[in-house]
Amino acid sequence: MNDSILNKLKSLRNRFKEIEILLTQKHIISNQESLKSLSQEYLKLSKVVKCFMKWEKLELDIENIYSLCEDTEIQELAEKELILYNKKKKILERKINKLLIPQDPNDERSCFIEIRAATGGDESSIFSSELFRMYTKYAESCDWKVDIMSASENEKGGFKEIIAKITGKGVCGRLKFESGGHRVQRVPETESQGRIHTSTCTVAIMPVVPKTEMEEIHMSDLKIDTFRSSGAGGQHVNTTDSAIRITHIPTGHVVECQDERSQHKNKAKALSILSARVHAEKLRKTHEENACMRKILLGSGERSDRNRTYNFPQNRITDHRINLTIYKLNEVLQGKLELLIEPIIQEYQADFLSSLSKSKL
Repeated sequence: MNDSILNKLKSLRNRFKEIEILLTQKHIISNQESLKSLSQEYLKLSKVVKCFMKWEKLELDIENIYSLCEDTEIQELAEKELILYNKKKKILERKINKLLIPQDPNDERSCFIEIRAATGGDESSIFSSELFRMYTKYAESCDWKVDIMSASENEKGGFKEIIAKITGKGVCGRLKFESGGHRVQRVPETESQGRIHTSTCTVAIMPVVPKTEMEEIHMSDLKIDTFRSSGAGGQHVNTTDSAIRITHIPTGHVVECQDERSQHKNKAKALSILSARVHAEKLRKTHEENACMRKILLGSGERSDRNRTYNFPQNRITDHRINLTIYKLNEVLQGKLELLIEPIIQEYQADFLSSLSKSKL
């Protein structure tokens, strides 16, 4: 184990033991605020510290077994024991490394996914619909629920923009690295010369925030417009001003909802999306200060700004953030996103542990 990480673990263990003593003190027990704060910290530290204490015991056991290897009568048995104990040590080290990575409270939450056509006209809109289908299939494989909140279609059957809510445990933690620019390279059906075109879409993952934690949005900061829903939906939809457009004046965020017949329901949907956007903007600013998280920020959607390239002629997907290339485009578009999600999560964890190793403790 790296010396810096070892020192960090020793520091956490010492703090754990310090809290253990403090929790028995009368002046702490009588102070509800201090008691609650220390109890939460104690609980937070307990898993990693207990694992580290097991690791320390294993280290001591391994040292003792090494000394037994010098005895010719039991050398063979001692060497077998040594292999077993070293395996246990490696497993424990992997567990400790995972526990050292701070848990993002948003990881266990559901999320909104917003897919927008960027550069490339109709081809970009068509690819937006394909990305949405890919995420829907992945959600189905995870037993998550997908609800379309708002959608704007183009004449070719693609989406200029689509916002959906994906509900389930751990949704945000699995999908958060999808945020950013997605580039597609292929020959469009309308291309008579057989030339490969490049188009882009942007994806934004926004955690669904509980009402108690929502960013405070003042009604005086909102501009709310009503208008008639467009497209299919029956006589009621087409003749009633049930659609809602909300503009958040301080940030310039605009949300439209027209899928419900009720103006009240459309307004509630729009406000929930707006709150998620404002919260996501706050998270983005926090992530900018964290080098390990910069890789996942939403890009501008320009051709040069992309997290991934989907190359249809070569059946290839490249994730430019981690230099990963796989030749399984068809499988990924059918929802097998773990092929891309798992490597980038592992890369993030490795980056974090590397930064922890280099930090001065």
